[in-house]
Amino acid sequence: MKVQGTTKSVVVEQTPAALAARVADRFLTRLHARTRNGRTAHVCLTGGSMGGAVLAATASDPRVSEIDWSLVHFWWGDERFVERNHPDRNSLQSREALLDRIPVPAENVHEVAAPSDGVTLDEAAEAYAAELARYSSDHGPWPSFAVCFLGVGPDGHIASLFPDRPEVTVTDAAALPVRDSPKPPPERVTLTRPVLNASKRVWLVLTGADKASALGLALAGASYASVPAAGAKGRRRTIFFVDEAAAAEVSPELIDRDY
Repeated sequence: MKVQGTTKSVVVEQTPAALAARVADRFLTRLHARTRNGRTAHVCLTGGSMGGAVLAATASDPRVSEIDWSLVHFWWGDERFVERNHPDRNSLQSREALLDRIPVPAENVHEVAAPSDGVTLDEAAEAYAAELARYSSDHGPWPSFAVCFLGVGPDGHIASLFPDRPEVTVTDAAALPVRDSPKPPPERVTLTRPVLNASKRVWLVLTGADKASALGLALAGASYASVPAAGAKGRRRTIFFVDEAAAAEVSPELIDRDY
């Protein structure tokens, strides 16, 4: 179906493992297309079990050696304001799954500051916004991500934009501090909707029957304030990559069987 000029579709695989492999394959295809002529690619990563599974599948794909990783920059849609070696840290998970296994320059990995860097939560968000602004695009003081990965919670949250909270409606900032998160840990930094939606492609990856309701609401056009996943859209394409369990409430006509 078409939503505000962007194609929104659903790609289904039988199992989470098969889904991770398929997303990794498409990810490498997009990176190769972007970088083969020397163009820079900015990528926004996500945490969670599927975020890590996709990156691990990417690292295991033989085509990973064909990418010029010096042209790829990595960011995160949100980060938990904990130490860099804390298991809750999204960037730590990403490093273990992929980033430490590829020759990406250190300066191309843009992490949110940690408490031990001597900054407050607010300062961490401000610093992340300033770092984004160094790579401003035609779409704002932030890069336009070639691919933006997003996980989706059972409540429909994306990044650390949770339902019925003020952060989800903010449009005049690139990054925000989040306090008293309904999901631990309580302090986080999140990108805002304008940054996420400036991406060329938004890929939402979700598995499990507990995500079926959120997926159904997002596809049905629910209010993004109450179901943030409903408001995620890439400028060129928006794809929900899901397993069969999560796809239980998806209308067959929405499933893209050719992608």
